[in-house]
Amino acid sequence: MIDKIVIANRGEIALRILRACWELGIKTVAVHSDVDRDLKHVLLADETVCIGPANSTDSYLNIPALISAAEITDATAIHPGYGFLSENADFAERVEQSGFIFIGPRADTIRMMGDKVEAIKAMKAAGVPCVPGSDGPLGDDDATNLRLAREIGYPIIIKAAGGGGGRGMREVHSEAHLLNAIAMTRSEAKAAFGNDMVYMEKFLENPRHIEFQVLADQHGNAIHLGERDCSMQRRHQKVVEEAPAPGITEELRQRMGTICADACRRIGYRGAGTFEFLYQDGEFYFIEMNTRIQVEHPVTERVTDTDLVLEQIRIAAGERLSLTQQDVKIRGHAIECRINAEDPRTFMPSPGMVKQYHAPGGPGIRIDSHLYSGYKVPPNYDSLIGKMIAYGNTRESAIKRMQTALKEIAIEGIKTNIPLQRDIMDDTHFQTGGTNIHYLEKKLGL
Repeated sequence: MIDKIVIANRGEIALRILRACWELGIKTVAVHSDVDRDLKHVLLADETVCIGPANSTDSYLNIPALISAAEITDATAIHPGYGFLSENADFAERVEQSGFIFIGPRADTIRMMGDKVEAIKAMKAAGVPCVPGSDGPLGDDDATNLRLAREIGYPIIIKAAGGGGGRGMREVHSEAHLLNAIAMTRSEAKAAFGNDMVYMEKFLENPRHIEFQVLADQHGNAIHLGERDCSMQRRHQKVVEEAPAPGITEELRQRMGTICADACRRIGYRGAGTFEFLYQDGEFYFIEMNTRIQVEHPVTERVTDTDLVLEQIRIAAGERLSLTQQDVKIRGHAIECRINAEDPRTFMPSPGMVKQYHAPGGPGIRIDSHLYSGYKVPPNYDSLIGKMIAYGNTRESAIKRMQTALKEIAIEGIKTNIPLQRDIMDDTHFQTGGTNIHYLEKKLGL
């Protein structure tokens, strides 16, 4: 059914998708902005189409241009990767209305999970544990909102229903600040997401961020592939991820994974997805579902020996899952360090020419990156330039291998966050495992 795919993304994930297509014998179309002509996957793809100028609004977020690229190249499917339009229900709908296959969930599923209030309702109905909260959008009655906050108990957090990626959230630690926080979050949500609906949840003060990877096909089959710990964060952005999560027992893994897989069947989910939870005091609390491939998918691939992008494509082609829950075995430990083109102290982006690039090697090391010597990192997009994954039979072995790889990698001409990643790997609390989502910011003095 699928013989040519438009890769509607850029950077390392676009190259990752291209490699999967090659393995399946599928032809590729690389769309790109006019500053991305030298991206590695663009140089390697079977066909290329320039879809607009550097501004992502006019290129990678330009739905008519992406549909046109599929039409003029006679493609049969579009893979959105992550970011950009990957969780845009209107895009998924337009792709399928135009006669192409969207490699991801159905538009109505994306729309439901994109609305955090509706997502929580759906998850509660499916038996997924959720954070205590307002159980719906906040109204305009101040007295009711004050009463809800008292019943939930401070601290609480106000969240935008259309938010995500760490945006549209405001912590409230006392009643005196509640009404102003609601008003400000509403205003920011309207400006950022075009939707001023907000809701209220209990603010968990020392949680870990643990997420479960799922796969589901259109034939009613759904499985989980274990969990990842993504607690090492800065301003709600993940910096280091690992699988499995330290301290999570096999019994707990299977219980929560089964709940997630059952929820997929209940909502008719299709494709790869991730259930994100806050974990505190032995309890899981659902926060959102990402209806796409995750940046950190390689750690799950490594410990389960599963190619998630291949599975995405096969599911979109109408095939059944190639494995059952009994086939999924967690072996060893994998850690991923995100490599960003940014100053390691100020975190300011550092675009420019990569004068020299040397990738590390050795046992258990995987590099997902579009970098090469002579490539110019543009200033127009996210600063992620690669991911380093280290695998070992034990977590200690994986950390040691990552430490070695971080010493070996060489990127000259631009600043990167490699010094920060080295510091994290050397941190005794990280080495012990189980740090919460606030640990890195406190370590950095933020």
